[in-house]
Amino acid sequence: MTFSSLRPPPASIFKAYDIRGVVDETLTEEGVRLIGQALGWMMSEQGQARCVVGRDGRLSGPRLQACLSEGLMEAGVDVIDIGRVPTPVVYFATHLLGTGTGVAITGSHNPPQYNGLKMMVAGATLSGEQIQRLRAGLEDGRVQAHLELGVRRGSASVRDVRAEYVGRITSDVHLARPLRVAVDAGSGVAGELGPEVLAQLGCEVTPLYCEIDGTFPHHHPDPADPHNLEDLIRVVSEKDLDLGLAFDGDGDRLGVVTRNGRIIWPDRQLMLYAQDVLSVRPGAQIIFDVKCSRLLARHIEAHGGEPLMWRTGHSLIKAKLKETQAPLAGEMSGHIFFNDRWYGFDDGLYTAARLLEILARSENPSAVLEALPDSASTPELQVKTSEGENHAMVARLAAKALFPTARSRITIDGIRVEYDDGFGLARASNTTPVVVLRFEADTPEALSRIQGEFRAGLLAVMPQATLPF
Repeated sequence: MTFSSLRPPPASIFKAYDIRGVVDETLTEEGVRLIGQALGWMMSEQGQARCVVGRDGRLSGPRLQACLSEGLMEAGVDVIDIGRVPTPVVYFATHLLGTGTGVAITGSHNPPQYNGLKMMVAGATLSGEQIQRLRAGLEDGRVQAHLELGVRRGSASVRDVRAEYVGRITSDVHLARPLRVAVDAGSGVAGELGPEVLAQLGCEVTPLYCEIDGTFPHHHPDPADPHNLEDLIRVVSEKDLDLGLAFDGDGDRLGVVTRNGRIIWPDRQLMLYAQDVLSVRPGAQIIFDVKCSRLLARHIEAHGGEPLMWRTGHSLIKAKLKETQAPLAGEMSGHIFFNDRWYGFDDGLYTAARLLEILARSENPSAVLEALPDSASTPELQVKTSEGENHAMVARLAAKALFPTARSRITIDGIRVEYDDGFGLARASNTTPVVVLRFEADTPEALSRIQGEFRAGLLAVMPQATLPF
């Protein structure tokens, strides 16, 4: 088969933050091999010749990894296979091995039939235009032209970095006393290393769904959905543990529940992390995405920091973190980025360790979490649209809706409407065809009023929509 006879993968899999599709339908073995060639072309432009490759626990992972590696080697890249590991271990390996370049083959929290690629080249996580450039290079012949230059075939090697990853965390984080925690990995790839890290920190760990199984037989590996935390809440209560921790499918996000069954959403977790970081980095910027509580900015300011709201998306947050050199960033979805004592990438396992380090100083960790500032709020809500329509819907909402009691609007990512007593947000997801909504207010009555204004605006531009509030 000649390179020119291969059809480029469909444009639909090239998302804003990663590549993602249904295995053997939109994401094929041939397509992944071509993407490997395109990555090799992009790497060559930046003088990169070595790439770390790892995969999560999905059933399609081994064969897709083989295809990606083949494409990379055809393009002259030396591939370092680090095996089945959480996505943050891939990022860690790029630092440990000095490659600056790596690919995690992962479907994250998507259903079992999905898989994808999270990519970084020369220390930068690919997103937006860079991901589209991979596609364009395949379509316009630039990748093929690179291959026809007669580049040498890259080599393949295997390296196990898991012990070094665990050792790096446990040498950095120290607990004042052991804690009793439950860990729900949702059958995802963090089920092996997550409990190991916490046990080596001295915790008594109760594992829940930590056997890696790419069919996810118990529940979806997404701690942003409250339903997926129900079993964890039950186990923490039954065993009277200090708290419960939940990882997503590839281990780069963290969910937290208290002994009393309360979910501590990531924007409230960020208050605690910010307070801790600012105690040693006074005046520092703390970055958070548009979905986060307005109480977070107040908490950052109250502890001597500078809050900076930014666009949602792990790649976009990482780029802003690199630009500002802030010591901490986070998203409502559960991506937390420590650039203080760590490397600035999103890592659910390291975040869990830092959380336990803070909580171990207290006799009642759940009380510390539950005492964080709170308000009447909703989790992420979603309105389904047809493919590509969500961005147009949000643009029409921003242009036409009145929001009569609003104080101001923030439009860096969708439209966030600020009120004296709360906020409402509508933004187009960059990964699925939905409009994402979130609401917060000082009182339930204010929350209802704000939702009412958004309801009127949304139905004016989406009259057939079924609203989740």
